Amino acid sequence: MARIDPLAEEDAPAPVKDALDGHRLKYNARITNMKATLAHSLPAFEVYMEWYRLYERIGEILGHRLAYLFAYSISEGSDCPLCTTFFRKIIIDNGEDPEDIRFTEDEQMVMDLGSAISLHHGKIDSALFERVSSQYSTAQMVELVAFAGQMVATNIFSNVTETDIDEYLQTYISFTDK
Repeated sequence: MARIDPLAEEDAPAPVKDALDGHRLKYNARITNMKATLAHSLPAFEVYMEWYRLYERIGEILGHRLAYLFAYSISEGSDCPLCTTFFRKIIIDNGEDPEDIRFTEDEQMVMDLGSAISLHHGKIDSALFERVSSQYSTAQMVELVAFAGQMVATNIFSNVTETDIDEYLQTYISFTDK
C-alpha cells in the first residue's frame, strides 16, 4: 500500500493539470501512480519528468533495445519492483523473456555498468568504467551516468513512497517480486 496516495487529477491545481496534460501530449504517456504521486509537487513532477528527455538521448546512444535494458538493469539493481516491472513490460512486449535475454559482449558491458551503478551506489570498478568509456565519447559517458543517476532517483522515490504498481503492469510482475 502506497505511503503517499497519488494526487487525483480532479483535485490538482490548474498548473499541475497543465503539466500532466503537457506530459501526455509530449511523450504520448499515461499518468501512472508514480507520476500522480509526484504531482503533489509541481517542481518534483517537472524534475522527474526530465527523465524522458535523457532516456530519448540514451536511446540514440545505445539504441532503443539496449536503452530499456540498461534502465531495467539499474531498476533491478535498485530492487525497485515498480520500475523493474515497467521495464519487464517493455522487454516482454518486444518479444523477449526477461529471464533469458541474450547479450553481445558490448551489451553485457553496458548491463554490467547499470547494475554496478545501482548495486554499489555509484562506486563502480575502474576496469568496468574504462571498458565502457573506451566505447563511448566523454559526452556520452556523462549522459549514461546521468541517466543512471536519474533512474536510481526514480527507483528511490518509488521505493520510499511504496508507490503501488499500476493495474496495467500487474501481469508483468516477476514471480520473485510477488
